[in-house]
Amino acid sequence: MTDTELENPALFQVSARTQVAAPPDRVYAAVSDLTRSGEWSVECTGGRWVSGTPGTVGAVFRGENQRPADVVAWAPVVRGAWTTDSEVVEAEPGRCFRWAIRDSSGQRQESVWSFEIEAAGRGCVLVHGFWMGRPTEGIRGITADMDAAEKRRFFGDWTAKLADDLAATVRRVKRIVEQA
Repeated sequence: MTDTELENPALFQVSARTQVAAPPDRVYAAVSDLTRSGEWSVECTGGRWVSGTPGTVGAVFRGENQRPADVVAWAPVVRGAWTTDSEVVEAEPGRCFRWAIRDSSGQRQESVWSFEIEAAGRGCVLVHGFWMGRPTEGIRGITADMDAAEKRRFFGDWTAKLADDLAATVRRVKRIVEQA
């Protein structure tokens, strides 16, 4: 957990875990290559490194994303294709890889995705997490016209969506890495 995560209460804090029959270094090599995200992510279809040394702290990745119309269909979320820029904030080979989503002005937001890896037996445990402290630029836009009940409904529905997405992602990473 980062210092920021410890200092601020979470608007979202969701994770999923799985046992992977592969060494931590091999799992890390896969998940820290964000250009491969399209192989396992529910929404990120790929992307490219736009600055810095790929996979190192400070490097920036532009992700290409796609969301179908039926995802939390009642809420005004982005649908179809869009891009996000994210900055690597932690890169510890074989152990932890984190990146923070940037806002439209290029500033890091309290919106952090992570893969944590811990050796276990002949393989490792992979934990994929998402944490959001203060609402991001996007969340503020989505909820701007919602009343308190709608906001509660949105945060509940979005948390469930995130949990499902993270679980699907770790299952896909497991399958891909174990088949390599």
